[in-house]
Amino acid sequence: MYLTRFKYIPLIGTIGNYKKEYFSKDLIAALTVAVVVIPQSMAYALIAGVNPVYGLYTAIVSTILASAFGSSNHIIAGPTNAIALLVAGSLGSYMGQENVYEMLFLMTFMVGVLQILFGVIKLGKVINFVSHSVVIGFTAGAGVLIGLGQLSTLLSISIKDSSHMSTMQKFYYVMTHLSETNLYALGLGAMTMAIIIICKKINKKLPGALIGIIIPIIFIVIFSLDQKGVKLTGYIPSSLPPFKMIQFDLQVAQNLFGGAVAIAIIGLVEAIAIAKSIATTSRQKIDANQEFIGQGIANAGAAFFQCFAGSGSFTRSAINYQSGAVTRIAGMLSGVIVALVLLFFAPFAQYIPNPCLAGVILVIAYNMVDKKEIAHIVKAGKFKSDSLAMWATCIATILMPHLDVAIYTGIAISIALYLKDTNKAPMKLLLPSQGKNGEIIEKEVRTIKEKLDIIIVQLEGNLFFGSAEDLQNKLDDLVDKSKVFILRMKYVANIDLTALGALKVFIRAVKESGGLVIFSGVKSEFNNLLINSHVTSDIGEDNIFMSENEIFASSTNALKKARSVLGCELIADDDKSAACVLLESEVPETGINMRNKNTVSF
Repeated sequence: MYLTRFKYIPLIGTIGNYKKEYFSKDLIAALTVAVVVIPQSMAYALIAGVNPVYGLYTAIVSTILASAFGSSNHIIAGPTNAIALLVAGSLGSYMGQENVYEMLFLMTFMVGVLQILFGVIKLGKVINFVSHSVVIGFTAGAGVLIGLGQLSTLLSISIKDSSHMSTMQKFYYVMTHLSETNLYALGLGAMTMAIIIICKKINKKLPGALIGIIIPIIFIVIFSLDQKGVKLTGYIPSSLPPFKMIQFDLQVAQNLFGGAVAIAIIGLVEAIAIAKSIATTSRQKIDANQEFIGQGIANAGAAFFQCFAGSGSFTRSAINYQSGAVTRIAGMLSGVIVALVLLFFAPFAQYIPNPCLAGVILVIAYNMVDKKEIAHIVKAGKFKSDSLAMWATCIATILMPHLDVAIYTGIAISIALYLKDTNKAPMKLLLPSQGKNGEIIEKEVRTIKEKLDIIIVQLEGNLFFGSAEDLQNKLDDLVDKSKVFILRMKYVANIDLTALGALKVFIRAVKESGGLVIFSGVKSEFNNLLINSHVTSDIGEDNIFMSENEIFASSTNALKKARSVLGCELIADDDKSAACVLLESEVPETGINMRNKNTVSF
């Protein structure tokens, strides 16, 4: 009752149906998530190019709001690696300006408004146009960029005016100034990475990132490594995210709009993918449009509390679910726990070494390159649409100066390749022949070199204007290849007037050459369309056999008609063609038993 009455405020439904036994499970999951989110959110803030405290603010406000208003019970929102990189790319040219943080919060608000708009106008299905391959390619490219961008921090090599340099320029600078490496910084960063990897091998539930940051702090304090060139995070205020009104500026908003759209799209793709992935196990029904609204409210609301844009985190969401979270309350509690840590333990965070955060980021960047999925896409076909879209997006992400352009490039290529594939009309050529037990079997053929008595043309899928030309060309090549054509329509999902026009041209061409076209398996919903488009009058009502409940019934009737057209009854047995002999072998009372065989060439 609660879930339907308060559809757009799912938290009310959760509270209305909440049970006491849920709380302990949700609390344990929240504590586990908080342990992971603290070092991650600080690291992601560095990727975005802002002070780590803003990562913590985002992990508090975005997480609470997204959990309250989203569709999924288990998704944990907040700062993510890909979104942080997009934020950095969108604001890269403005870094160093006095109003850069005002621009950051305005862009966060714009992202939220766009996502809410997408949800309100129910664009949930449109997200499918951002293919899985584009996301894999972008994520892999982002992982490379993130990794290269953290080398200067890991090696403690200072780069002057780095805010106006691209990642590749920074990488080149680091490679040409390796002699300036601070070995203490490198050692601490390597220690953090080693600890994370070892913890993962021992037990995946161990908070490797947190341990990998705490242990180096001990070395910092004991050996005073901060006095030996190791840079620390510095002061972080012990306060909750402060409310601050957004500074609206139309000119700035126009400059940031392209980046905001890209962030909104990728953020929603991440969130929906994560929510659906967990739902396959949890069996929860996900409402994509409500998740859009939830993510939008999280970003729009968080913008007033000095947060940058966030999205759903696969790592934290998986941990939340695997730790036993039952409801969305777990996500909200994780945000509250992070707020308490910030309020009471922030002074200790100033001792966190930047190279250690860089080490955390490098491990994350490495894991962002989904090697198994990339291999799977490549294995499916190096020059297939998915593979081309993935590589194009990956390369564009690494090389293009603006990441939002890389996203749009991947989407455009994906749609273009999809349209290229959909302009083909699926068609099979089948020849009836005699089986071992007297039944009629169908052999699929690729080409037909000589004229035959009967050809079965099996049309499939959606026949629309985009594939009409290909359909016309394929049918034109068949006109003089048979006396009787049986067009099997049972596998046609939809057909429009343009495709019907191609069929009409074929019918008339066959008539002019002395042949006949028969339709079989025509669905009842196509009947009026055939009549109104004059296909029925062109082919003759007697030559259209509607789809029937009995298996192969329409095909049987079509073959009977073909036998009549060929005049098999009037030909002496010694003079009958193979087709006539075959057609007369069928038993009308039981119908024709048809089977498909492997493709051959005739």
